[in-house]
Amino acid sequence: MKTIALIIVIITGSFLLYATVDFPSWGDPQSPASTHVSPRYIERTLEETSVPNVVTAVLADYRGFDTLFETTVIFAAGVACFFLLRAFGKERPATGLYRHLLTGVTVRIKGSAGLPDDMEEFERIDTLWTPYDPIVKVMCQRLIPFIQLFALYVIAHGHHSPGGGFQGGVILGASLILLSISHNFRIALRRMGERLDALLCALGVAIYAGTGALCLLLGANFLDYSALAGILHVDPVTARSHGILIVEIGVGIAVMATMVLIYNNLASAGKFDEGL
Repeated sequence: MKTIALIIVIITGSFLLYATVDFPSWGDPQSPASTHVSPRYIERTLEETSVPNVVTAVLADYRGFDTLFETTVIFAAGVACFFLLRAFGKERPATGLYRHLLTGVTVRIKGSAGLPDDMEEFERIDTLWTPYDPIVKVMCQRLIPFIQLFALYVIAHGHHSPGGGFQGGVILGASLILLSISHNFRIALRRMGERLDALLCALGVAIYAGTGALCLLLGANFLDYSALAGILHVDPVTARSHGILIVEIGVGIAVMATMVLIYNNLASAGKFDEGL
C-alpha cells in the first residue's frame, strides 16, 4: 500500500512540476495577472462594491464561492477533530485539586463529585496546571475584554481596512483560549459550553450560505449581494458592501467557534473535564 501511495505521489508531483513550465516568470509585468486580473479589481472595486479594501472585496464578493468553501473546510476540520478526539462519557478522577479563592492554597480532596459544605471558599483546579499566579490571572482578566473588542473591530471594519472575518475570528477565539489558560478550563467552558460552541460553528457557515440563498430567492445569482438592496433600503453598490460585512460576520463566528472547539478537545484529551 505504501508503494502504491508513493507511486501516486511521484506521478502527481511530476505532472505539477511539468505544468510549472507554462507559468509566467516571477514578477513578470506582462503576465495575465498583471495585465488583466489585478488592474480590473484595483480600478473597479470601489466603483462596483463601495469597498476600499480590494483584498476583502475579492475574497468575499468577486471570489465569494471560494471563501464559502474555505469557511466550510474550517467547519469540517472542527467536526473531524470532534469525532476523532471527543471522549464520550466522563471518568471522574478519584481525587481532585482545589484552591482557596483568597489565599491560593491548594489542597487535594478525595472524590470530585462536589465540595463539602464547609469548603465553599475553594474552587476546583486542573491537576496538570501551572502554579497560581494572581498577576497573570488578573492581567489576562483585564486584557481579554479589550482583545475581544479589537476582534469585533477587525471583523466589522475589515472591508474598509486590513482585517476581516478570518483575522477577527482568530483573535476572538484566542481571547477565549487565553481565558482557559490563565484561569482554568472549566471557567472558559462555563463562558462557552460545548453545545453553544458547536451551534456557533454551524451558524457561521449558515450565515454565509444563507446570504447567498437569500440572493437566489430575490432573483439574483448566488452571493450577488446587490439583490439585497431592496431589503436593506440602499442602492445596489452599497448593498454589496453590506453583504460583504454580513458574510464576514459569519466567517468570524465560524473561525472563532472552530478554534475553541479544537482547543477544548486537544487540551482536555476529549474529556471536557480538565484542561491545560
